[in-house]
Amino acid sequence: MPPSNDMTNQAPPYGNYGYHNTQSTYQPGLDTHADSPPSQNLYGQPGYQQYAQPFPNFSQLSAALGGLSGVPELEVEALRPVNLLQERNLLPPRPLEAPEPNLSPDLKKVNCSPQTFRCTLSSIPQTQALLNKARLPLGLLLHPFRDLQQLPVITSNTIVRCRSCRTYINPFVTFLDQRRWKCNLCYRVNDVPDEFMYNPVTRSYETDEFPAVYLFVLDYFCDALLENLDKMPGDARTRVGFLTFDSTIHFYNLREGLSQPQMLVVSDIDDIFIPSHDSLMVNLKESKELVKELLTSLPAMFSQTRETHSALGPALQAAFKLMSPTGGRVTVFQTQLPTLGAGKLQSREDPNQRSGTKGVQHLGPATDFYKKLALDCSGQQIGVDFFLLSSQYSDLASLACISKYSAGSVFYYPSFHYIHNPAQLEKFQKDLDRYLTRKIGFEAVMRIRCTKGLSIHTFHGNFFVRSTDLLSLANVNPDSGFAVQMSIDNSLADSSLACFQAALLYTSSKGKRRIRVHTLCLPVVSQLTDVYIGADVQAVTCLLANMAIDRSISSSLSDARDALVNAVVDFVSAYKSSVSNLQQSGLVVPAVMRLFPLYILALLKQKALRTGTSTRLDERVFAMCEFKTQPLQQLMRMVHPDLYRLDNMSDQGALHLNDSIVPQPHLLHLSAERLSRDGAFLMDCGNVFFLWIGKSCNEMFIRDVLGCPSYASIPPNMSHIPELQTPLSERLRAFLDWLQDNRAFSASIHVVKDDASAKATFFQHLVEDRCDSASSYSEFLQHIQQQMSK
Repeated sequence: MPPSNDMTNQAPPYGNYGYHNTQSTYQPGLDTHADSPPSQNLYGQPGYQQYAQPFPNFSQLSAALGGLSGVPELEVEALRPVNLLQERNLLPPRPLEAPEPNLSPDLKKVNCSPQTFRCTLSSIPQTQALLNKARLPLGLLLHPFRDLQQLPVITSNTIVRCRSCRTYINPFVTFLDQRRWKCNLCYRVNDVPDEFMYNPVTRSYETDEFPAVYLFVLDYFCDALLENLDKMPGDARTRVGFLTFDSTIHFYNLREGLSQPQMLVVSDIDDIFIPSHDSLMVNLKESKELVKELLTSLPAMFSQTRETHSALGPALQAAFKLMSPTGGRVTVFQTQLPTLGAGKLQSREDPNQRSGTKGVQHLGPATDFYKKLALDCSGQQIGVDFFLLSSQYSDLASLACISKYSAGSVFYYPSFHYIHNPAQLEKFQKDLDRYLTRKIGFEAVMRIRCTKGLSIHTFHGNFFVRSTDLLSLANVNPDSGFAVQMSIDNSLADSSLACFQAALLYTSSKGKRRIRVHTLCLPVVSQLTDVYIGADVQAVTCLLANMAIDRSISSSLSDARDALVNAVVDFVSAYKSSVSNLQQSGLVVPAVMRLFPLYILALLKQKALRTGTSTRLDERVFAMCEFKTQPLQQLMRMVHPDLYRLDNMSDQGALHLNDSIVPQPHLLHLSAERLSRDGAFLMDCGNVFFLWIGKSCNEMFIRDVLGCPSYASIPPNMSHIPELQTPLSERLRAFLDWLQDNRAFSASIHVVKDDASAKATFFQHLVEDRCDSASSYSEFLQHIQQQMSK
């Protein structure tokens, strides 16, 4: 097995993509102008210099950049120079959409949705030299198994593929005549089969059928599973099993015909064996009553135990032996550091180092036990999903390997308490409901192909790399994203289009073997201007986030942070040199990339990458896991939350959906100066909403939305919005529901009072302001400008 699942070939350093390894002198919070007064706020005069020089008009810009390849003037808004030191309103009123590729209407119509397949550059540079000149990374972000409202399934005996590169036929191939078609990736001419029925949306064929198999490994939980038993994906052949553990391993005989479940205890954790081979994984339909009885009685069985040890490693070994004949999904619930048997761990966290500005230690695993076991699981088509519910250090850096290399998922609830933290309990229950009922694919593999001349060299996500371009996914779920880095090996001068195809082969929960195919087509360009016009700032940010997580583990956190800062410096410098004959002063970027420095600053302030702010090691590691597995839309909400004012919402621009009006308030910059004490503001952080209520907020809003007579009467830990029969309540809840519908897992909500201690959490997300030792946006821009002048 190769040592890493993120590298197939040895990936070049950042430097090959314009990210030099030069050490940045950037210190968070350091005032970059010792003589100048500190910045008062984001857009106040201190920290900003005024530039009287006029901006260029369209013809000047076009000439400076070497022509615009026939792009209409209306489309050149993307290239409009923006001086970041002067222009204060950078956010669009609504969340950013992916840039639309410059393709013909016919090609646009059949192109893959950007929600599924997105490229950092929607115009592909003709050569690696041009890509290097642009100083932007080339890569793809994929969400290949996402939930779709309509997914036609085509059953056919003939799967039409290119004989040379094995690309599946798709809307971008060329039919030379009724008998021959030309591959859009390798250009080979192929014969059209007689029985071919063409539908570009998907392909499907059947082979052997397999049942869905689920094994639950718990140290406790039950109610949520009991409620969702009938909703889990599968059919009449679905099988389940249960395994609990403390210092011993407990199996449960649930064979049909027994009067009650039987517990079988294996106390020799150093030599795990399976006590029965035919009654521990049972048909759910046939043994449902026994399963329900077990789930009902389990909590009481261990309620009086004084056992404090955790033999997680042996429990996982038992799960592997139990599941090896069939494959399937193992769901693990863990509440502490494993203390016994194989895979036992010791605390590696020094609480005194949580706020350090130096390197962060122990981001990698303490043992290779969990990675090796995960690779064994992957080989037997077993995916392991891991739920950690613990307020104590549990070494997630080691434990997460069991999911990372078996294509599983990691869930973490750092302040979970069944009684004292009802908000986190509710989130856990909602997450579990989604987890148990979401679609699942078993025994999956995914291959990504691309046009001749392009190559993929690094993958990001949870999987095992089986060969150069083949990802092994024992389980695949609709909530996981992937990313890949690419390079241009040979000139694409002979091509006007570049194509990428992701083919996901999997077994459905009903036992059908299927292939889901996504094909993306993008134009090839020879001018730097066209590369910039097609830059996707959010995709660039997400790919760099993945690269930074790898760098922080393989090298150091400070090295990863420096590389992110240098990515901004290199890009701004490259753009400045390309328009150098305009003599433009200030910090100038094209409008399409105007949010790039802001997004990178937001990244540097995330738990995964921040320094100088107290951050628990497990929370940092979990944030890193999320960066590597979240789809783009969810990741961007976590990196740069959306801020809205809610107390003055109007119907202007509102959506009319299902007989309800959904207001569409404008986005606000993440700065305290955009807040006012007479308002109410919603911050959408992806997995949590904060509703901040100012001290002088309109009492009608407080009464009609929160059901409280006044600001003073708002309870301190309010974590829900009541369903009140008032127009204001209905509109606000319609907006919240609409936001919730755009994500897989429900976000919890916290009402934050202006005078509450929770306010600090809210203000931490205002990335444009100084927070602890982290810089404000204006200070960050000054630092970028200083780096450019070196």
